[in-house]
Amino acid sequence: MVSRTQVLRALLARPGLLVMPGCHDALSARLAEEAGFDSAFMSGFAVSATRLALPDTGLISYGELLEQGRNICGAVSIPIFGDGDTGFGNALNVKRTVEGYARAGFACVMLEDQVAPKRCGHTQGKAVVGRAEAALRIRAAVDAREEGADILIMARTDARATEGLDEAIARCRLFRELGADMTFLEAPESAEEMRRYCGEVEGPKMANLIERGKTPLLPHAELEAMGYKIAVYPLAPLGAAIGAMREVLARIGRGGRPGGTVDFEALKAAVGFPGYYAEDERYR
Repeated sequence: MVSRTQVLRALLARPGLLVMPGCHDALSARLAEEAGFDSAFMSGFAVSATRLALPDTGLISYGELLEQGRNICGAVSIPIFGDGDTGFGNALNVKRTVEGYARAGFACVMLEDQVAPKRCGHTQGKAVVGRAEAALRIRAAVDAREEGADILIMARTDARATEGLDEAIARCRLFRELGADMTFLEAPESAEEMRRYCGEVEGPKMANLIERGKTPLLPHAELEAMGYKIAVYPLAPLGAAIGAMREVLARIGRGGRPGGTVDFEALKAAVGFPGYYAEDERYR
């Protein structure tokens, strides 16, 4: 039986850009699969927002992210990338995080070099650990993979915001030397910076595309030509959901009909009633 990690390896090996939406729960992941996406990304920002109604400032725990991830991976068949934050502690914590995410069903875990508590990559107040500690985290993650965790390692650096682009690129190159499967230089601020990152770091690279964030929202063809392999829209579904919920709540509050929602049959289909009824009939 082919694992989802093997499926992800094949997706990364084929030509073209791998485009992924963000997901924050089992339903949003299922809708991504239903829409035809080959993979999706569990965003820590989005999980913190929807599970706790709190900002992405290190307030959500390893256990809460893991439980959410287990539900997400269990709802779909496509490979899911999981936000592993800083690894939640020292090298042994990092190994536990990687092993736990692999058991939960993730095909890839993203680990970053921020000081805990971390921050969303496109917000203020970020700080990164020294290069040696950042390397230790990735080394521990790679060790967990080599010791049997069936998962890929995405090494992220937030050093661009605090130490400059040169240091961020140097860290990405180091992470690859240590065995990371792919890298993610967070929040480059221009197309030229993105181009330089792609030109100086080998291996699969991810572009993080956030509306009105720090990084330019470039066309897919241009990202691919630069050398990016993955383009992720981590907050687009969440942003759409917040806008739609506010609108329907305002309509109800004004005494009107909700409007703008799927009908009840479509709602039942989205959460799996047809399949449940068919299976229930089978056992009658």
